[in-house]
Amino acid sequence: MTVAFSSKRRRAVATLGAVSVGLLALSACDKPTPVATVTVGSNSVHTQASCYNDGKKLEVAKLQGCLQDKDLKTVKVDPDAMLHIGVDPDIADKGWTLLIDGQQKTESSKKTFWSATGGQFFQQNQQTGATPKTATISIVSGTGAKVTGLWSFKLQKDA
Repeated sequence: MTVAFSSKRRRAVATLGAVSVGLLALSACDKPTPVATVTVGSNSVHTQASCYNDGKKLEVAKLQGCLQDKDLKTVKVDPDAMLHIGVDPDIADKGWTLLIDGQQKTESSKKTFWSATGGQFFQQNQQTGATPKTATISIVSGTGAKVTGLWSFKLQKDA
């Protein structure tokens, strides 16, 4: 015996099937990481974390590897301009520290916004007298031994 379905019923079943497949596909996606942003003048770049473990502690070896990442978003910085760093509240809640070329620049902060003049990122080398043309800044989420994320940007001196 054959059961005839109305066209409305076939469409409803097809729609339900498509929605089910879509939800299944979405459940397999990775959750995006919190975002960090660097703004100079009207230019902004933002990125997701280079290293992130859904808010859990990162292993030191993984963190060291992420600090070596060379594929970073770049922003040009005039030494006289203000550079602004913004972090998602998820980052700020855990506390974060700013590194310049791997060296700690700030104390831990729970603020979502921080500013400095661009020239602070291109300090003259005391031994060679040379001033760098680029700098890597990293935002490290967490405090003490519990680092939970890392976001890095490349700054390029403009002028």
